[in-house]
Amino acid sequence: MAYEVTATRRRPQRFEDLVGQEFVAETFRNTIASGKIAHAYLFSGPRGCGKTSTARILAKALNCQKGPTASPCGECEACKEITAGSSLDVIEIDGASNTSVNDVRQIKDEVLFPPNSCRYKIYIIDEVHMLSTSAFNALLKTIEEPPPYVVFIFATTELQKVPATIKSRCQQFNFRLVPVEKVKEQLALAAQESGIKADDEALYWIARESGGSMRDSYTLFDQVAAFSGGEITYEKIRDKLGLVGVDRLNELFGLCVKGDSTNALLKLDEYMQNGVSIEQLISNCTDYLRSVLLIKNGVKKEALLGQSAERFSAEVLDAWNSVQIERALGLFMQLYRDIRYSLSPRYEFELAVSRLCWLSEYVSPADVKKAVDAVKPLLDESVRASASVAASAVASGAGVSSSQAGISSQAGTSSQAGAKSGGAYVPQFAALQEDSGGQSHPFPDGGAEPPDTNSAENIGADAASSWEDSEQPPAPDEGEWQGGFDWQPSPEGQVSTLSEVVPEQAAPLGQAEQIEQAESDLPQTEVPVSSVDTGDIQKVRATMISDFSVNEPLIAGLLEKTFDWKLEGDTLVLCTENTFEIMQLEQNAAKFAGYLEKVYGRRIDFKPVHIERKPEVTLADLPVQVQLLRDTFKGSVIGIN
Repeated sequence: MAYEVTATRRRPQRFEDLVGQEFVAETFRNTIASGKIAHAYLFSGPRGCGKTSTARILAKALNCQKGPTASPCGECEACKEITAGSSLDVIEIDGASNTSVNDVRQIKDEVLFPPNSCRYKIYIIDEVHMLSTSAFNALLKTIEEPPPYVVFIFATTELQKVPATIKSRCQQFNFRLVPVEKVKEQLALAAQESGIKADDEALYWIARESGGSMRDSYTLFDQVAAFSGGEITYEKIRDKLGLVGVDRLNELFGLCVKGDSTNALLKLDEYMQNGVSIEQLISNCTDYLRSVLLIKNGVKKEALLGQSAERFSAEVLDAWNSVQIERALGLFMQLYRDIRYSLSPRYEFELAVSRLCWLSEYVSPADVKKAVDAVKPLLDESVRASASVAASAVASGAGVSSSQAGISSQAGTSSQAGAKSGGAYVPQFAALQEDSGGQSHPFPDGGAEPPDTNSAENIGADAASSWEDSEQPPAPDEGEWQGGFDWQPSPEGQVSTLSEVVPEQAAPLGQAEQIEQAESDLPQTEVPVSSVDTGDIQKVRATMISDFSVNEPLIAGLLEKTFDWKLEGDTLVLCTENTFEIMQLEQNAAKFAGYLEKVYGRRIDFKPVHIERKPEVTLADLPVQVQLLRDTFKGSVIGIN
């Protein structure tokens, strides 16, 4: 007897034999039992999931000599002919080969004749989506109103290509992919029938590789059984088909989690030298990372993993968290897409393995945010504690003494004007100051020197003790601030209250007020005023520029750029070509007005005006060609470059 492949030998012969299509089988059993047989059915779904087998079972159920029955006997003449494909009343048509409208016209002519020996004449059109548009249109009327003894069964893998007019005339059944667990069970039965020993890991691998298609799983099973010698093991599949295997992947990824890029790349080269293709290796690594991610999230179902969860490296599971595993999985999925357009797929793979070696150091943005959120309450608590300490210090007078101590510590370096600005503490940076004492600064990083933390009581005690050693308290220096201190000691020789030692602290100034105060404290320069004939405005201009150049050279430079000075009543109008110069002149308008008041003996306002001067062009300077054009078009010359 000729060899029969497993897919043909184990083709379902009853509705009970359909694997993974329980909904379809149950629906047809009820339909046949109730006698409600439709005139057209449309089966859709992936390849190898039982569409054609279901159509043949339905044909046998309708034409069985013991039926119509939901369980055809398979022994009568009609069942045997349908199973062998020799029945005259069950016609199977390949839609991919018979696509023309003439083939459909032949079907329309044949349906007029009743069946020869069976109860129904059944047309099974496989891959119906391959029919042409004209063929579909020719079939519409026949499908809509066929003879009562005709049943159409269409099967397709691409439902979207079937016209809506066809789908609306048929009962549709969607066939699904078969779960891995059920595929593995059928493979185990097939191995038992064939007398072949097969371990579960090998059968799980075949079931997962088939992608839910029973026909593909049987085909792959026959291929593996051919070189396994009566015993199918995962090691034989790995070696014969060029797979890597979970044990080798444990070694590779174990080196990656350790950060040992050298040995990881050498191990990768070893796998490639053994004949494993880059595409297959990337696919195995991706599948391994996917299984590791499932285990990390608590999924240990063997049907999903392909093997037992204990076979995966515990070192890899402990070293990487879910976010890092997701990043590694995304890296390999992108790698599979990139190798199509890469200069060298091997270079891309080696780069990916090298990146995996530092994956343990990767911190996701979500983890960074969690760390920041965890630290934020501590920082807020520290800020509140500092604020409360500062508030209590101000309330007890420590802040006043600190400010006063800061002023006294800066007496040798700050100006007299700085001492008058309210006594606010200004930090001094040690890195910018010379150490006159030859001793190292307590803040070597150049930080700001903190104010003296002596309390007001200590200041009073020190002052009182120093007064006891002398006959009378020291008198303040001339010009020094003298308000707020009572220089007469108390009868006991001690200071009784804080107000007698520390003056009332002024409110701290803002930044703008401090700048204004500093500018007001700067020495003011006087501009000399020379005698000049006020009737000649040009002489006034020259004298004013000369006087300002003595102490204000920048202002004198601005005045030199001005032109067309005119005295209009009590306003001096002058022109300039630059708006920036106008801004500078307006800022110094008070100085100009003061100078002019001394020159003219009355108040003279100062008004700068922006004017763009155009070069004067004389007719004598124009070329002959330009003069000719000007005279011809009656125009004027704007300028010459």
